[in-house]
Formats: sequence, structure tokens, C-alpha cells
Amino acid sequence: MWAPGGRAILPGVRQREDRETAPSPAPAAPEPGNNAHPPQTASRSAESRTNAGPDSAHLVAVLGQSRLLHVTGHRDRRIAAIAGLQRGLVSRQQLLAAGIGRGAISRMLASGWLLPEHRGVYSVAYRSKQPFARETAAVLAIGPDAVLSHRSAAFVWGMCPATSDASVEVIVPTRSAHRRDGIVAHRTNRLERLETRMHEGLPVTSPARTAVDIAAELTVRELERAVDEALIRRLARYSQLRAAASQAKGRRGGPLLNALLDHRGAPTVTHSQAEERFLELVRKAGLPEPEVNVRLHGYEVDFFWREQKVVVEVDGYTYHATRSAFERDRAKDASLIAAGILVLRITWLQMEREGLAVVVRVAQTLARRS
Repeated sequence: MWAPGGRAILPGVRQREDRETAPSPAPAAPEPGNNAHPPQTASRSAESRTNAGPDSAHLVAVLGQSRLLHVTGHRDRRIAAIAGLQRGLVSRQQLLAAGIGRGAISRMLASGWLLPEHRGVYSVAYRSKQPFARETAAVLAIGPDAVLSHRSAAFVWGMCPATSDASVEVIVPTRSAHRRDGIVAHRTNRLERLETRMHEGLPVTSPARTAVDIAAELTVRELERAVDEALIRRLARYSQLRAAASQAKGRRGGPLLNALLDHRGAPTVTHSQAEERFLELVRKAGLPEPEVNVRLHGYEVDFFWREQKVVVEVDGYTYHATRSAFERDRAKDASLIAAGILVLRITWLQMEREGLAVVVRVAQTLARRS
């Protein structure tokens, strides 16, 4: 079911910490009028004082803040106080709540001081280039029920790289009818409170829920990298990913994530088995055989085509759960790349499920560097 009250982010409730750790004590009861999103009541109560003077005080709900923001002073000062907490963005409802009338809003739009990002959402003075500005604008546009999800959530968590031309993805309740250009709204009637967080000042699905949602959208390698990032950054534990995948009944991502976790945790696949599987693919494709377990620039590499200066590293047969192991692999790749050697990384799961794609990738790389 959707979180109580029809909102994924409850008013007045301080959100769970960014990382999925052990369950914390139950949150305190909501405080009236306190919400991570701008409540509609704030704009209604403000309508009667939209032309209030600069000495009047106003309370405005600001994204990611557990308490209403107290704003006062000149109009520009009030707007700056709100926008400064939202990556240079404000919503129409917030402006009304801050005592700024509809006429003033229209004049600021006409003069270019407010720049539309979505209907009812504006950049102040210039287009915001701050990290996560697009995501912030999307959440403000959809309103209190929106929670960043799928690839957008994975980007905010650092599990996947940004895709500049992609729409921002959010989850909303099934009953929601919001539609905006540049925003993909995934409707659901099931989003538990424990599946949402506040991270970077934005409502976002938890890392475990995010992994389930993106599993059906990514390639095997992309999903493996996302899971790696979640585990290495300690955003989620293996047990939490497994639980989220098992509980995702009726969603395609659940079985896919479960299958990946089965392979990632399988202790029976050894390094030598992975090497033999890769050599089998190379031989069947008629590619030139590489040197195996060669020492280069202080590191041992799995496969090396000396003429083309191409290295293939096979990983994923065992999970490197420590930060030091992860950093060693990064340092190894950087050293080889600096020496003019191209490094390709593939996994056991890729070889098992996407063998042809692996062969094509290697063959194209060798051809380009011949």
C-alpha cells in the first residue's frame, strides 16, 4: 500500500537516514502542516495575504525540510530564501505562500526574472545548473506524492551514471493523474514507508527498492555495476537487496535481481573456471587467442592481446566486498590505461547470459585497435 495519508513523505516526520541500516525506532507523530513537499494548504492560507508588506512573516513548506521555513523581508529576499534551499528553484504554491501575489508572479515571468521549468515551477534569475536540479524541478512539479524512482533514484544514490537526455522518473500513487513533459510517472498502489528516504534533500526510493525497479531496464552489466555501487558504498546490505527482490511480487525486476544475486553470491565459480569459460567463447568465435595471466606494469591481468594492447579482466565470479579491493581494481585500470592499454571488464553472468554480446564487444575492440 502507499504510505499512510496518501503521501510517500509524511508531514513532520524526519526521514530515515540515507543508507539502509538496521531499522530505527518508530518516528514521532506528524506535526500539522509540516511536509517535505509544499502542502496545498500553505498556498490557500497565503492567498489572503499575497500582497502583504515586507515586514510580514510567512511560513513556507520547502522541499527536503522537516519544518516550515520562516521568510520575511523584501519580496526578492523571500524568494531567495526558498530558492536557496531548492537548487535555485521555486514553485508557484511556494511563492503564494510567501505572500507574493499572482500579478507579481506574472510580471516576474514576463521580465525573465522567473524562468519556467515545468508548469508552476520556476528557476530564479537563471537556469539552475546545480546537481540534481532537474530532479528537484520534477518533484516540485508533480507535488506531494512524487518520489524519485528507477534510473533517477539510482543516479541520486550514485548507483548509476546520469543520462542527460533521459526523462526524470518518479513513482506516484495509482490515483495520480499528473502528466508533465520530461517526467515519467510510474503509478503504483504499493510503496511502503520503509521503501522511501530523503537523500540530497529529495524524496527517493530506497537503494534496495531502486535496484528492483531498475533491474528490468538495465543490461546485465549495468545492473551488476549498480548492485556493486550499492554494496560498496554501503547504501544497502546483500540481505536487504535479496529481501527486496523476493518481495517484489508481480514486478519483472524482482526475479532478475534475484538471479543476479544468485550468481554474485555463488561460491562455486572459481577464477580458473571463469577464465576457461572466456577462452571457450574466444575459441568458438575464431578470435586470436590472448596471453593468459600476464604481468603488466606491476599487475597481473587475466587476458592480454599484446599487438592490440587490449586487456580483458573477468570479474563477478566473486564479490569484492571491501573498499580496498574496489580501489585496487580502479588503480589497476588507471595504471594500464595510462600506459596506453585498453581495459575491458566482463563478468561471469555476462558470459553465461550474453555470450554473443561479449564476443562481439571483444571482436570490435580488437578490430579497432589492429
